[in-house]
Amino acid sequence: MDNRQAIKEQLQAELNKIKPFSNGSPVTNLKLDKTIAEKIEKLTTELESVNPNLYPLVYAPSLLEGNWQLQYSTAREIRSLESLPLGLKLGKVYQVIDVANKLFFNIAYVKHPLGLISGYVKVTASFEPVKDDSWTLPNKRISINFDKRYLSIEKIIGIKTPQLNPFKAVPANNPPNRVPILDITYLDETLRIGRGGEGSLFI
Repeated sequence: MDNRQAIKEQLQAELNKIKPFSNGSPVTNLKLDKTIAEKIEKLTTELESVNPNLYPLVYAPSLLEGNWQLQYSTAREIRSLESLPLGLKLGKVYQVIDVANKLFFNIAYVKHPLGLISGYVKVTASFEPVKDDSWTLPNKRISINFDKRYLSIEKIIGIKTPQLNPFKAVPANNPPNRVPILDITYLDETLRIGRGGEGSLFI
């Protein structure tokens, strides 16, 4: 326990150091010096090795429930949000999980630096625990089916725009010829780490 807490504190200290790179938005490895990104990866791997909930989908589903704020990621889909049109900047990104109904949604807030416009992009999805043949119970992997993508403008020049909230809803794109997966590699009361199918990291 002491070792796990020490590693967690070191990781959180590194994440706190990179906060100046953001305005609450998740920091990606593209924004960081290579040595800092490597240190975060090393500490993450060490923390994953002492995960207190090896069967999170079976024995700790209540810890998954709720609102999670993304702090750091190496995922391509998160890095792509750093180059938004019209001068928009990415703000906070959350994942809200409903364990009982096997649903979640990702929501990324965006705004113009001059306050001209603000809104969000939201993607809804469902998930299913994956049972590996080598395990008698679902271990840590979920398969994901993305459902819809919503685009919303909440305010224009500080004026609320409910008629544009959302202004567009379209089917979300799932990757062709494969099912998206996520491995929950670490989980406790305040921190969750996940690895995507391409090895992408989410903290």
